[in-house]
Formats: sequence, structure tokens, C-alpha cells
Amino acid sequence: MSTHLVKRYDDDTSQINSGDTAWILVSAALVFIMSPGVGYFYSGMARSKNAVSLVFLCMIAMSVVSVQWMIWGYSLALSDTASNPFIGNLSYGLLLNVGDKPHANAPTIPGSVYAIFQCMFAALTPALALGGAAERVRIFPTIIFCFIWTTIVYDPIAYWSWAPKGWMNVMGSLDYAGGTPVHIASGFAALAFAIVLGKRHGYGQEKFEPHNYLNIILGTALLWFGWFGFNGGSAVASNGRAGVASTVTHIAACVGGLSWSFVGYFRNGRKFSSFHFCSGAVAGLVAITPASGFVAPWAALIYGAVAGIACHFAVDFKEKFGFDDALDVFAVHGIGGLVGNLLTGIFASKAVAALNGTEINGGWIDHHWKQLGYQLAASSAGAGWAFVMSALILYALDYIPGLHLRIHQEGEISGTDFAEMGEHGYRYATIDHTLAERGTPSLSGLEEGHSPSGALEYNGDGRTSSKSTVAISNEKPTISAEA
Repeated sequence: MSTHLVKRYDDDTSQINSGDTAWILVSAALVFIMSPGVGYFYSGMARSKNAVSLVFLCMIAMSVVSVQWMIWGYSLALSDTASNPFIGNLSYGLLLNVGDKPHANAPTIPGSVYAIFQCMFAALTPALALGGAAERVRIFPTIIFCFIWTTIVYDPIAYWSWAPKGWMNVMGSLDYAGGTPVHIASGFAALAFAIVLGKRHGYGQEKFEPHNYLNIILGTALLWFGWFGFNGGSAVASNGRAGVASTVTHIAACVGGLSWSFVGYFRNGRKFSSFHFCSGAVAGLVAITPASGFVAPWAALIYGAVAGIACHFAVDFKEKFGFDDALDVFAVHGIGGLVGNLLTGIFASKAVAALNGTEINGGWIDHHWKQLGYQLAASSAGAGWAFVMSALILYALDYIPGLHLRIHQEGEISGTDFAEMGEHGYRYATIDHTLAERGTPSLSGLEEGHSPSGALEYNGDGRTSSKSTVAISNEKPTISAEA
């Protein structure tokens, strides 16, 4: 490192607190674990033949966005030297001017610590959106999409919400940890993904069910664990406000899981479901995110209950309106984020924000009636920008040779794990197709981690070069059509 960069960091560091710094570094690690958490959550919800690719997509999205964040994402999203209300400048490009000097949003920790903490938020967001395209999207175009989407969609919305000059922030919108930049943006991007890609093969004819409830529970546990850093760390200090944020996060998740479970119990034959509980817990976590540093613990009961019930019924939207959001990202993150943002306009408390010296006007409980309007304006702008720009990016990529988004039908039938990666997450049974043609399928040759004899060979776009084989999965085997 050159000496002039070292000297740059010697200014304005007297307020750095080692305890705050340590907590935010730990929080960054907690948020990191949410990326594989989303992967396991999604893989369990999908069919087994797509499980590995979904975990992989979440990890590769994290890697791509982290590189983008270093190049220009951090500077575009959180520049504290930009003067316009819409997007940051490139003063922190390549992180060249990021070191000990604190960011304006985090005066007691080094700028480098704040940058890596916020990097984990950016890295998680497109991974959430990919659930809307699950089981039918190609991997290479998705990598390109994540880089472009973060630059055009996430970075501007994050700047509006959190940068000192961002228009939402200046207006007075309250978003503690990412209701609009993370959850509304990913939810409405997932809706765009589902519409642009179209429905999965067999949608409406086959019943798509989760294949691994243990993966769903594991993914939920990792997300829940990481959310303590996601919301608790957004205090950017180790103080009482961080404690309140962590407390309401936990309570909202608990109540969200319970409320979704009880509604599902009475709607689905009076049986409890681990899937219902996990979905409700995530909905509660999503809803409390924008409010976590602004509301008292008793309000978390309301956030969890409203989010669990609202998101449960929002799942019905995809059937009513005919779009195939494979993993309910719009219902949980899009609607959950909207619920959380709007409730913050009601329950935000001046007393809670004052725990670390922050002054706000509060929400309706503090007789600040305009706050709900600010929350509605910010939510609408974030949702509209995310949906329209995501759709435009997807349509543009689909017209570029080699970047068409959807996997070929044979690849979709056999599963994206094998079609796109040549890998499997489970043991598979092959079928002797000559016997199958006579109506007597024969299971043979259980193999672990290898494709069976006579398996489909795939080109880069998911097309097959052989005539017939089984749709490789842990479920009931089926015979594919001739290529």
C-alpha cells in the first residue's frame, strides 16, 4: 500500500470504538451465513433434481456481487461525498479511499468495516430474487444478471434509503435494515423474473412440492441466526439499540412462524407443517427488518402476526393471477417488506431511536401522522423501480446471443443440477428404458454423485444430444421425450 493512502486514513479516527468494530465484524459474518441459508431454504422447497444448483446460485451470487461491490457498488450505494439525491459517485471505487476513516453513517467504526458489513447485504439480495426463477433458469446468464441488477437496481435504492443525501432518507422515510433495498427490491425482482421466464414445464398439471423439509428447517435456522447480525448489526454499534433490534427480530420471527402455522392448520386439514412454520418465521423476519431499530418489543408481536397472516394469503396470488413464483419470494419478501415498511409508519418510536442518540419524529404512536405517507412513497418507489428495471434487464439479456435465460425443456425435465452442472445432490435410480417402453420400468444401478449409464448429454444451452433417458431425481422417475 502506498504511503499517501495510509496518510489518508489518519484523519478523523478519534471516535473509533473497538467494541463497536468487533460487533460489526461479527455481524458481517452472521449476514454472510444467510447466503447459504437462503440456498438451503430454497433447495428444500424445490424438487430434488434442482437442489444443488439453487445452493450454488446463492453462493455464486454472493461472490459476483462482492466483486461488484469492491469495483463500484459500495461507492454508488453509500457514498457520503455525493451531492445528488439519486446515486453515489465513484469516490470509493475499488475501495481505494476506504480504510480507518469512518463513514458518515457509522462514526465509531472504520470505513473498511462498514464497507464489508454492507457488502453482505448487497450480496444476499439478488440471491433472494432468484427464487422466482427457480428450476428453469440457466446459470451463466444469471451471473451476468446479478452483476447488472446490483448496479442498476440495488445500488440506487440503497442510496435513496441510506446515503446521507439519498432522497428517501432526506424525505424522512425510516428503513433501519433493508425493508426497501433488500426485501421489496428482491420480491418485486422475483415477480419480474417469474413473468419474463414464464411458467415451469408441467405447471398447473403437476403438483410441485418441497422435496426436503430438513433443508427448509436448516435454511430457516441459518437465516434466523444470521438475522441477528442483519438487524442487530445495523445499529453499527454495540449498544442498547442493537439489543432492542435483536430482541424484536427474534420475537417477530417467533410470532410469524406461529401465526402462519395456525392459519395453515385450519386451512389444510388440521395438520401442522414445518414448512408453514419456517415460511412464517421468515415472513416475520422480513417485516421487522425496516423497523427493528425503531420499535419497542411489544410491537414485534404485531409485526409477526400481521406478516405471517398477510404473507400466507399472498401465496395465493400466484394462482389467482397466473404467474409462477416458484419459491414464493414475492409473497414473503415483496409483501412482507411492504407490510413492515407501512407498519413502521405507525409504530416507529422516538424513545427507541433515542437509545443511541438518534432523533426521529416517530410514527403514529408519537402523533406523527405524515410518517405513513413517507413509508408508502418509499415503498412504492422501490417496488416500481425494482420491478420495471428488473424486467428490462431480463428482456435485454434474453435477446443477447448466448444469454437466453431459460433452460431448454429437456434440461428442465431432467433438472438444472445435471443439465447445468452435471452434478447431483442425492442417490439416483436409473430406469431401463427398453423395459419402460413395455410398461414395466426397472430400477437399477443406484449411483451416488454420478450420472447413470445412458444419461443425457447437455450442450451449454441445456439441449440434449441423446434420444432418451430418465428424468434424474430422487422422486418418482419419468421418461423424457426424444430430443
